[in-house]
Amino acid sequence: MALLTVLLLVAVLATLAAVVLDDIRFGLRRTANAEAVGQGRWYALGAETLAARQVETLLRQATQAELVWREQVVEFPLDQGMIRTRLADGSTCFNLNSVVQGVGEVLSRRPEGLAQFEALATALGIAPGEAAALGAALADWIDSDGVREPGGAEEETYMAGDPPYRTAGVLLAEVSELRAIRGFTPDIYARLRPHVCALPTSRLSPVNVNALSEADAVLVTMLTEGRAPVAAGRQLIARRPAGGWSQSGFWMDPLVKESLPADPSQIAVRPAYLTLQTEVTHLDAEVTASGLLEVDPSGQVRLVARRWTLDE
Repeated sequence: MALLTVLLLVAVLATLAAVVLDDIRFGLRRTANAEAVGQGRWYALGAETLAARQVETLLRQATQAELVWREQVVEFPLDQGMIRTRLADGSTCFNLNSVVQGVGEVLSRRPEGLAQFEALATALGIAPGEAAALGAALADWIDSDGVREPGGAEEETYMAGDPPYRTAGVLLAEVSELRAIRGFTPDIYARLRPHVCALPTSRLSPVNVNALSEADAVLVTMLTEGRAPVAAGRQLIARRPAGGWSQSGFWMDPLVKESLPADPSQIAVRPAYLTLQTEVTHLDAEVTASGLLEVDPSGQVRLVARRWTLDE
């Protein structure tokens, strides 16, 4: 009996030792993973800072021709991984928040922004009546009053749904919020997504005409509130000089003279915003981040938005 008792105790202690060792091993593994992810995030933050400083230098020293780009990809090798950044012009889109005007939590509909949204939606093949309803629903979602626009939807509409939820009453933080607004079906969202953005301001969309591609011709239609058809927008972009337009050169184009943008201050020849996507591989960890950089008139660059995912 004594021998059996000793053998049983040895078996129990061996089992407990194995369990403890497993817990220690997994604990060490989790700690190492957490450290790798944390280090990866620091690398991503460093890439953001470096990108902002490089853009400031470029804006100070580059010629207009050197500022004409669509996307730049840079890779930084690490001892135990890689940093890959993708910098693109963030001023080639319609600012969804421009359908309202105001500051803080006091926001009201902006007719000019709604007219531009409807022109963009119509240029993308959405029926005019549906485009107007979508614009009204978008403005109702953001504005701070409870008055429903014709064709729109205020809080009572969403509270009657299953599940019920409330309108935002503030500026959109990202484009994906459109999915929660009435009328923005997956098909409509897919059509709009390449041409819209959610800038952290309600100002009318600042569009860098030197960064437009032929696929962005609908933005010319948007800027002119539908007066310039998409085909004319493609022709305008195709005529762009190799070194890009200057401010005076853009306004000399015959199409621009015929179909003046509703608000000339929306036209830019340098980026007002830049998007930065960062992918870091460090040891076994993978970290992704996306950020929005704002370029102020003095050439200073600052980060205005960051999320620890890639932009959809």
